[in-house]
Formats: sequence, structure tokens, C-alpha cells
Amino acid sequence: MGLIVQKYGGTSVGSIDRIKNVAQRIAKYYKEGHKLVVVVSAMGDTTDDLIEMAEAINPNPNPREMDFLLSSGERISAALTAMALQSLGIPAIALSGKQAGIMTDAIFTKANIKKIEPKRILEELEKGNVVIVAGFQGYEPEKGDVTTLGRGGSDATAVALAAVLKADICEIYTDVDGIFTADPRVVPNAKKLDFISYEEMLEMAGQGAQVMQLRSVDLAATHHVPVVVRSSFNENSGTLIGEVKEVESKQKVKGIAHNKSIAKITVVGVPDKPGIAHKIFAPLGEKSINVDDIVQNVSKDGITDLSFTVSEKELNEALKIVEKTAKEIGAKEVIYDNNVGKVSIVGWGIQSTPGIAAKMFGILASEGINIEMITTSEIKITCIIKRDLVEKAVKALHEGFNLGGEE
Repeated sequence: MGLIVQKYGGTSVGSIDRIKNVAQRIAKYYKEGHKLVVVVSAMGDTTDDLIEMAEAINPNPNPREMDFLLSSGERISAALTAMALQSLGIPAIALSGKQAGIMTDAIFTKANIKKIEPKRILEELEKGNVVIVAGFQGYEPEKGDVTTLGRGGSDATAVALAAVLKADICEIYTDVDGIFTADPRVVPNAKKLDFISYEEMLEMAGQGAQVMQLRSVDLAATHHVPVVVRSSFNENSGTLIGEVKEVESKQKVKGIAHNKSIAKITVVGVPDKPGIAHKIFAPLGEKSINVDDIVQNVSKDGITDLSFTVSEKELNEALKIVEKTAKEIGAKEVIYDNNVGKVSIVGWGIQSTPGIAAKMFGILASEGINIEMITTSEIKITCIIKRDLVEKAVKALHEGFNLGGEE
């Protein structure tokens, strides 16, 4: 018998009946003798509904007040889940992020967990309670203000708690059976993976796979937390995310990831000298704008172009920052394209297998898909292409690398 941290997403607790079903699942684990810390998301579309109400009152709501508002959704789920367990005779208590000891920085709407003091959680576990923690939230200790953790925040809550509590495993319950070789909504014959390494999952999440968010996987990898992603609607085993034991000898490419919610920014006519890249990217980092897929052209006469991608949601804010910087460094102009997406192949075998990149580019060429940018790491190759061709590219690459067939 061990300590298990479970997380249930918005679809898993999307109605009273679903909350009751989740309670039944938790009760089964409890009766087997496990200690349980359960993180819950807001019910269904609650967060979106709250955002809509806020923007109807104020089109540009204050981030602090937004966090105060949005954090209520998870507290509602936590309280209802605790009540559902109590109705089954299972002792349970609901805690807010602050009560659970989750401390963050003061970056409202996308705060980062800095420290967890789980004293209250440990006390409640010792009493025999199932501890239900409201996900997606914490507090900044200086003023005690409520903060939210941004997209994927409940996953981050669960993994961080599993790390600090030294849990035996962290189970992420969602509406799919696990991690697939591609998005099953795009590729119907995509296969569920029984295992994927932290490193491969980091690349899949970073390149657009939405089952787990990047920082949640990063937390798991950093603290060596074994994570299982599985469905809350059946008893299937799911996908284990953990330490790689050996490089697979057969399947060189593990999966295809894609993202259609990006935009490309190009700074044209950049002086090619030391410190310029820092001047461009440091202000973006200060505003917590994540930059990905950076490509710099070959310098000619001391001038170069520098292109990179950002989330489409952050495009306008990024442009304001970059345009200001471009003037300061004497760049010619800043242009952007919000009609792009990216497709990536991911797998440990990519680096050690000659011809993988050529095969990827050949598959895309045979489909008439032009590549605008290419970036690589040890275990992934990413191509930036036109947005309306992304799904076509995913299907072609999945078939070309035989990911739906037998290994």
C-alpha cells in the first residue's frame, strides 16, 4: 500500500454524475489501503464561462482579480468531490491551493510554483482522510494573493505534490486512454503507447501534444516522478511516463506531434554582433512569453534575419515588445505570419539513425508541403509549415513511418 496522487481533469468531473463516478474510483483505491491526494480541475467549461463573464464586465480585466475569480472553479470541484466521498462513507477533506501550502511567484494568470509546504496535507493523511486539493492555483506568500498556474496548471499541481510528498505514482486521469502515436482526432489509427520516456514526452508536449502540458512533464522528469496517463471512463492501463531504460531497436520514431496555435515572428535586418539575440529575447522572457523554434539566417555583410515562433495567443504582446527592441538595435523591420503551424517527429532513435530527416522531408515533399523553418534536438525534428497543411502532414508522416502498424 502506498501514497498515490491522482488528478482528474475537467471532463472527468464535468457533471454531478461524473463526480460521483470519480468518487467511486477513489473509494476503491482507499479501500485497498492506499493513502490518496486527489487534485481536481474545474467542472467542464466552468473556467471558460468565468472568463466570458469577466470580459462581459471588463474587456481588459485586472490579472489579480481574474485569478481570484478563476480559482473558484477548482474549489467548487474539490468541495463537491469531498462531499461525494463522504456520502460513500469515505473520510475526505477539500483544500484550496493555499491551504495545501502551494506557494508561487506573483505572475498572475501564469504563476510558477516556487515551494510547497504540505504540512496540512500530511496532517490530514495521518488522520486517514482522502485529501482533495483544488488544482491550478496557489498563492504568493508576500501578500497572500491567490494565483493561478495557467494552462495545464492542475497537472502541474499534481506532479509537484507527488514530488514533494514522494508519492509512489502520479495518475493523470483524462478523457483519453493515454499517450498516442498521434492525435487520434487527426489520425484514427493512432496507437496508444504503453510507455514513453520523460525526454520523448517533453518533446511531444513541447511540440503540441496536449494530453500533458510541458511544464508538468518537466516537473516529473526533474523529480523522477513516475506518471501514468489514463482515462477516467474505463479501467484501461494507460501510458506510463518514466525513465528510459534502453533505446528501442525497432521503432525509431515514437510519435507525431503538431500545433496549429502558433505564429512566426521575423526580425529583418538584424546587426550580426554579440549580444543582439539577448537584447531581442530577454524582454520576452521578462514577460513570461515562451519562445520556440528559433532560426537565424546566414549573415551577409554583417546583417542577418532572425525568426522564431510564439503562441498565437501571445503574438500581439510579443510584437509590441519585439518592435520596440528592433528600433533600439537598428533592425530594418519586424514581420509576422499567423497562418503557420508545426509538425514534429519524436523518438530516441532519430539521432542515431541515418536518413530519418531525409525521410521526413521526402514524405512532406511528396505531399506538396513546403517547409518554412526546420529545428532539431537529439530526439525530435520540427518543421514549420502553412497551418492548413498541418493535419495533412501529420497523417502522411504517421503513415510514412508506419506508426499505425505492427512494430
